[in-house]
Formats: sequence, C-alpha cells, structure tokens
Amino acid sequence: MTTSIEPEPRVGCAVDADGRITFGVRLPSAGRPRLLLQPRPKKGQPEKAPHVLDLEPSEDGRLVGVLDDNTALAEGRWDVYLLDEPDGERQRLRPGPRDLRVLVDGGARDRSSPVEVRVPYVTKSGYLSVRTWVRAAHAEADRIVVTDDGTIDVTGRLHGAAFGAGAVVRMRVRGTDTVRKVEPRVEDDGLGFSFTVGCDELAGPVSGDGVWDVHVRPAASAPAVRVGRLLDDVADRKEVFVYPSAEVDGCEVRPYYTMDNDLSVEVARIARAAGTAGTAGIARTQAA
Repeated sequence: MTTSIEPEPRVGCAVDADGRITFGVRLPSAGRPRLLLQPRPKKGQPEKAPHVLDLEPSEDGRLVGVLDDNTALAEGRWDVYLLDEPDGERQRLRPGPRDLRVLVDGGARDRSSPVEVRVPYVTKSGYLSVRTWVRAAHAEADRIVVTDDGTIDVTGRLHGAAFGAGAVVRMRVRGTDTVRKVEPRVEDDGLGFSFTVGCDELAGPVSGDGVWDVHVRPAASAPAVRVGRLLDDVADRKEVFVYPSAEVDGCEVRPYYTMDNDLSVEVARIARAAGTAGTAGIARTQAA
C-alpha cells in the first residue's frame, strides 16, 4: 500500500504601499484554520499574547489573511504559525513567494509619527517571520562613507519630526555618560541632514573597546531620535551592510548597524604581537 505524504504548507505574503500585509496559504483539508503571529520573547521571558488572523477563501484557491496597516504590533520579531483548529496545535510555517517591492525605496516617502515598519523575512531556520519597528520618530540613515582622511560622513532623513533651533547629533558611548556632540547640516526642508565626525574624536575618549550609539536631537527641547536604517526590505542589516574601518591612535573605528538595524560606531583596540606591523595579528570582537 502506498501512503501519500501531504506537502508542508507554505505561506506567501505581499506588502502594499500602506504597510498592509496580505498572507496566502494553500491547505489540503477543510477546517477553521487561522494564522498566528506570535511575538518572539526575549531570552528568559515568557511568551506574550499572539495576534490572530482569520483566513478567508480567495478566488485563486488560497486562504488569505490580512494584517491591516492600523493593527498595532509591538516592536520586535513575530513568528508566523498555522492554527488548524481553535484548540489545535500551532505549526510553524515556511515561506512561499514574498512580494516586498514597495519596501525597497521606502525611505523616499516621508513618514508621520508614529513611524511603524513591518518587514516579512525568512529566519536562519527557514521559517517566515515579520520584523517590526515602532518609533515616535526615526532618523533614516542613507549614505555612510569612511573617508581616507579618517572621518565618517553620514547623510539621512528625519521622519515623524522636523529639525529646529538647537539641533544636534548626539553620540554616546554605550553603558557610560560619555557623549560627543556634532552639529548637523540640515537641508532647507527641515528633514534631510548630514554630519561628519572624526574617527580620532571617537577613539580618544574610549578606554579599551567601546561602542558609540548615534542619535539626533531635532531641536533643543526635543527627545533624542535613534539613527538607523529601517525603511526598506532588509530585516537584518548587520551582516549585509559592512563598512570599512579607519585605523587611528591604535584603534579600528568602524560604523555598523546593530541587530536592531540602528547605527553605531565601534572602537576596537588593536592588539598586535610583538614585532608585527600593519593589520596582521589584529585581535578584535564584533559589537552587538
């Protein structure tokens, strides 16, 4: 006797210009299936309540569920599951086709507050998840250049706020009160900005290794806004956008994106074996 094995269901998705995500899945059997978006807990923390999407039949034979743009999802990672029955066991879903074209140039459109971003992506284990960010305001980094003269040049655009009097770029060494302030160059529209910082200015105040987290304060009385790159289709940027480092005062200084796609600058002391020169023998660890 031959036993047929039903293929593992895969869920596709498409994102529209308003941030709405439409999920579609083909299932071999009838029932009352739903999609479960489960927020991934931080290490050592219990799971929080999921968001449930009803699935409705579509003309092409798929079951479709819609995550509306006005549905609030907390910042984090949301894993996608199938729930066959209300009291059934949940099943993690692998991805089908993903249409993320509208996200590619998402930074070209100005956003109002709050700035909410959702990016479907495939995990390292091959399952579908949704990365979400929710910020009152956001400073989107664009071009980052480490120059031959030992400076870091950053251009970006502010969303959910506007620059005013007393604007400043504020860089702070993580876990300390050490702060470096840089005056930004603000464009006429009050949203575009750029700034330059010398790598020697960042290496000097750091004892040992350290990380500078980058913020802008749009006006003297405004709250600080984290600089990062969220407005496209890349959910995890750290290993994708890799910038060169500058060597100064016995340190490597390198801009990078964190695991949350925020912009930081790493300062790493260079440890060389006796008698070595250049970059040979450098020992360093990568910041989070």
